Amino acid sequence: MIQEIIAYKNIVENIESLIDKSTYKRNYIIEKVGISSPTFYRKLKTHSFTPDEMLSIAKILSPEENFKIQLKADIAQGKLDYINGDYITHEEMLAELKSKNLI
Repeated sequence: MIQEIIAYKNIVENIESLIDKSTYKRNYIIEKVGISSPTFYRKLKTHSFTPDEMLSIAKILSPEENFKIQLKADIAQGKLDYINGDYITHEEMLAELKSKNLI
């Protein structure tokens, strides 16, 4: 646990350089994170982003990694749904689409 906290602290302290090295403009990150520009720059200077804000920034700066994590989670959820019987057959899906006039 201590190692993870140290790693997180290092990321927080280096977030400005990570943002500068990224291909994204700060205004885009500010907009996507959903905080005001003055608040963003204050938090950037004081290293006081909340963990949720840091996660939002990380998802923007590393979209491929975020996609892989989300895909793995979706696959795991799909497997769980299958095991629990929470699915419909192909025929049932076709009938549902036909009833909604989508095919």
